[in-house]
Amino acid sequence: MKFIDLRRQYEKLENEINANIQKVLEHEQFIMGPEVEELERELAKYTGRKYAYTCSSGTDALVIPLMAYELEKTDAVFVPSFTFFASAESVNLAGATPIFVDSKNDFLLDCEDLECRIENTIAEGKYVPRGIIAVNLFGQVCDFDEIGRIARKYNLFVLEDAAQSMGAARCGRKSGSFGDVSATSFFPAKPLGCYGDGGAIFTDDDELASKIKSIRVHGQGGGRYDNVRIGLNGRMDTLQAAILQPKLKILDEEIDLRQKVAEHYTRLLREQFTTPQVLEGNVSAWAQYTLLADSEAQRNQIVEGMKDKGIPIMVYYATPLHMQTAYRYLGYADTDVENASGLSKRVFSLPMHPYLNEDEIVDICNQLNLIANK
Repeated sequence: MKFIDLRRQYEKLENEINANIQKVLEHEQFIMGPEVEELERELAKYTGRKYAYTCSSGTDALVIPLMAYELEKTDAVFVPSFTFFASAESVNLAGATPIFVDSKNDFLLDCEDLECRIENTIAEGKYVPRGIIAVNLFGQVCDFDEIGRIARKYNLFVLEDAAQSMGAARCGRKSGSFGDVSATSFFPAKPLGCYGDGGAIFTDDDELASKIKSIRVHGQGGGRYDNVRIGLNGRMDTLQAAILQPKLKILDEEIDLRQKVAEHYTRLLREQFTTPQVLEGNVSAWAQYTLLADSEAQRNQIVEGMKDKGIPIMVYYATPLHMQTAYRYLGYADTDVENASGLSKRVFSLPMHPYLNEDEIVDICNQLNLIANK
């Protein structure tokens, strides 16, 4: 059994994907070819954004808009500690300093803790609050109404990290449409993934869009050899855009299938485990189906026991960002971001993709319940 079975999706889209790849091989525009611009139009329409720019990875999709804000080392960007490293790394790469924020048991940014840390940062005076990165972890969109209220109060920008949530929605709005700017990843394991690295940036802000487009290609201005700012090589390969086009067309269908998988998991596991919470009005993309064990010891028992049964279990994320070696210089203690530390010791994720069948789900749940009860 595979944790994410991309083969089954490929079998469904084989003819369209192969035809698109062949088209690129024939026209030989391997970087920023016509399929890239076509995909950007389709992504803008899908999310309801004015602008969509593809790029070379989900990390670059975060770094590029942060660079557009012209951040300095004394600028603070508030980031959840319980997430993937790139969410904070991007802040450093753009020249600023991350301030870590706690998460709730739904794995999303704790807005009450966010406001406290903004107030504390202002009071200490070492860093100047500039922005918030709100991560739609495991596929669910954050409470952007409350995040937006806080951002307006303190004059901060909001970057929606939608790396795990393409196809998700909140109150009828698609992920990728929230905040001043949004970023997503097309890493193969994502709900919308290519066959390599890729990402995209979304915004409605004309000035920000102009800077993002420039930074993506070495800070290019009016011409190829007119570089008006420091940028990077953030272009998307045409082959990846060609692969994403047919996948985008069936994304909503796959999101519906993911709901059914998640609902089946929850029915079979809710008596034994703390199952994922979905906020009212939200549709999760279910990038992962993540449970909470009673303790770190029980989680270890589950991971090893399921491995023996040939069922892959993943742990996202075993070390919160505030305790990563790279961030020792910030001086956090484990208990400084308390719930994130607790989550990192208890979370584990089950196989999740749109094409899991009923027999597989039942087998996974039966084995999991047995192991947890030992």
